[in-house]
Amino acid sequence: MAALPTLDQLRRFALARSLFAPTTLPRALERLGFVQADPIRAPARAQDLTLRHRVEGYRAGDLERRYPRLAIEEDFFINYGFLPRAVHHRMHPRSARTVWPRARWLQARAVQDFVRERGEAHPREVDAHFQHGKARNGFGGRSNASTQLLDGMHYRGLLRVVRREGGTRVYAAHDAHARPAPGPADADAALDHLVDVAVALYAPLPAPTLSQFVMWLGSAAAPQWRDRRRAALQRAKQRLAAADVDGQRWYWPAAENPRSRRHAVPDAVRLLAPFDPVVWDRRRFEAFWGWAYRFEAYTPAARRVRGYYALPLLWREQVVGWANLRWSDGVLTPDLGYVAGRAPRERAFRAALDDELQRMSDFLAPRR
Repeated sequence: MAALPTLDQLRRFALARSLFAPTTLPRALERLGFVQADPIRAPARAQDLTLRHRVEGYRAGDLERRYPRLAIEEDFFINYGFLPRAVHHRMHPRSARTVWPRARWLQARAVQDFVRERGEAHPREVDAHFQHGKARNGFGGRSNASTQLLDGMHYRGLLRVVRREGGTRVYAAHDAHARPAPGPADADAALDHLVDVAVALYAPLPAPTLSQFVMWLGSAAAPQWRDRRRAALQRAKQRLAAADVDGQRWYWPAAENPRSRRHAVPDAVRLLAPFDPVVWDRRRFEAFWGWAYRFEAYTPAARRVRGYYALPLLWREQVVGWANLRWSDGVLTPDLGYVAGRAPRERAFRAALDDELQRMSDFLAPRR
């Protein structure tokens, strides 16, 4: 019987497989399978902060600048973000949980024809042409009804994002909704593939997180298969490698070995995005590093513990603190905090932190 991995080995395994050697942007996107997006820029958007560790010479905004030439799509997966077209294809045709009435579909078809005739369209062009007015949004306020319609059309595969203009999505007509629906066997295979993409991105996973992912994939990514989620979870548990470590069941891709000595962690500091795959699962975060990290951007200022957009600070294989960064007039100003109340005392830490702050400054500097 093979020896079980220790929690320390699982932690090193997680870091080594996620923080792979920097490569090209297309290869990094293919290897990750999904990059979560977030509109907050503090000091850069989450997708850029995630990619800078994994793409050689990456600068803030490179993904948006290069998006039209990349074989990727914006869409919902575990959350909203960027994913290879091959993964996107597996989720469509998508049947949304909210059923549109006939009048809504007539609106959508008219907008799709308008966008198709123009080649691409900005939401303000759609709003100006159709004058759909205002509607209540999911946050309790009111926003352009055209924007909500475009969001729903994109989710259903009637539109795709072709580029961003000042952060706003620009759309083209799309026909993912018109593909033939797969039969039961193909649907199961597609759902299994989506599960494997999520596991490959976030492994090793505690058992509750694996269950959560499968439930979410059948809710956000492919709600048409929500009745197949429980069977998909059972199949995943059968094909993945697993072990009980420190009272918790863990899962990872069957071909990988968390006990390998190749999972070395460099003497480096890395400032990670709040949605980076290394720290995304708060359950795993607490198991690995023994303290609770929370994203506080939407927490009232008086109740924040670590700051508006605190970036977890990884030193070697330990997340020892966090940083809030301000970028102004080409100058990076860090505000650092530490779990132990002070910075690690090794001289190597100070040098590694300086290196990381310099890398961050280079990443934030505009391309010339």
